[in-house]
Amino acid sequence: MKIIKINPADNVAVAIEPLQAGEIIDIDGQRITLNNDVPAGHKILLSDLVEGENVIKYGYPIGHLKQSHKKGDWICHDHIKTNLAGLLDYEYKPVSKADLTNPAYTEWFPQEQLTFQGYRRKNGEVGIRNEVWIVPTVGCVNGIVNQLAEKLKQEVNAQPSTVNPLRIVAYPHNYGCSQLSDDHENTRKVLRDLVLHPNAGAVLVVGLGCENNQPDKFEELLGDYDKERIRFMVSQKVEGDEVEEGMKILRELYAIASKDQREAIPLSELRVGLKCGGSDGFSGITANPLLGVFSDFIVSQGGTTVLTEVPEMFGAETILMNRCETPELFQQTVGLVNDFKQYFLSHGEPVGENPSPGNKAGGISTLEEKALGCTQKCGKSAVKGVLSYGERLSVKGLNLLSAPGNDLVASTALASSGCHIVLFTTGRGTPFGTFVPTMKVSTNSTLAKNKPTWIDFNAGTIVEGEPMVEVFHRFMQKVIAIASGEQTWNEKKNYQEIAIFKNGVTL
Repeated sequence: MKIIKINPADNVAVAIEPLQAGEIIDIDGQRITLNNDVPAGHKILLSDLVEGENVIKYGYPIGHLKQSHKKGDWICHDHIKTNLAGLLDYEYKPVSKADLTNPAYTEWFPQEQLTFQGYRRKNGEVGIRNEVWIVPTVGCVNGIVNQLAEKLKQEVNAQPSTVNPLRIVAYPHNYGCSQLSDDHENTRKVLRDLVLHPNAGAVLVVGLGCENNQPDKFEELLGDYDKERIRFMVSQKVEGDEVEEGMKILRELYAIASKDQREAIPLSELRVGLKCGGSDGFSGITANPLLGVFSDFIVSQGGTTVLTEVPEMFGAETILMNRCETPELFQQTVGLVNDFKQYFLSHGEPVGENPSPGNKAGGISTLEEKALGCTQKCGKSAVKGVLSYGERLSVKGLNLLSAPGNDLVASTALASSGCHIVLFTTGRGTPFGTFVPTMKVSTNSTLAKNKPTWIDFNAGTIVEGEPMVEVFHRFMQKVIAIASGEQTWNEKKNYQEIAIFKNGVTL
């Protein structure tokens, strides 16, 4: 199979492999001669279209032609213009319950309640990691937290009796001071979420003392927290060497956390973030639909999945809106989308300013095309919750989260909401990770082959003939293994960072 037509209504097909001008392809009972060379992942026009007519992919318009094209033409971002504009009014048209499931694959799901090996915390929450984290309240103490992490690692590694040492991670950032209003609160909320995250067995919060994010006020934001496992150090109040004082605290925290043991936890308590980055023409055919099946499976087990990247919903937002369980959730989703559009417009930017250069090189031409592939990651389940940026999960099932498309900002937001793991599909590849395991799923086998120390799972075999049911079962087992302690490549490489959304002025 050299090409694939995704939906019967489509007037384009996607090249599975590089094709040459003059090749003849068979599709829908017709033979089409290619007028151009076509890179893998890119589109081929299946009928003559005139200027202004819509290009249809996934059964939906992905934009209109800038000029007329013939059947067999290669169609890329140079040929298509987005149909997106400004703010829209939306009407709630809830889909039927039958449309919230896909019988073609729900029968693949195990009917019994599955488990993973996790850590049950004192407050009843569950973590899939047991790490020691060092979190600064302000960027001014980044050097201190980095030095503390390195010194503790050296001490632990120098003890030959240490078996399976705990991971020790510092999370420097640039914020916590010289911020106003929403930016200040975003920083405080994300750092709160980080400190309270159940993947941490113990946390040392390091403050300076004169920052806007005052340590005592930040401590109040934590609420009723575990004071045995979360400690504070304000550097300006330490008499003498703050690094040595921090090490005393960290030794105590490490000793406490090192006693924790994994136990069987129902999969209903797993919280999974859904993210894509560096998408290509295969994203909406392989990896994203695979995540959609997995998302529906987790929901069927009573668990939670979270979809974000609001700007990458533009063009496919009504699909999500009409899956909202209630009119109230529909209105919240409308606000989620239009508020982000207003954010673009307030900065004088068009709402369709996407995709990225890497997306275009991979075969994605417009934001609508990107969105229709992106939203497949959340399957067909009903939307049960809508979260603002920095808000923590309170409802099980599929949730939508307000955050931009930027990979590290969005992944940090998913982890901040309470997700234990981020499933990250990619057609171009990326090594990064946020503060929870960030599992990379390649959309094509070439990427998996070329970057074996980036990619945790290859979904490219789907277009090579491996049945989706078999890929899904392998993927399910892989995710459960990671939830139970198997490290992702970003963890093996110590690529763990945070990025906080910023919109306003810096003082």
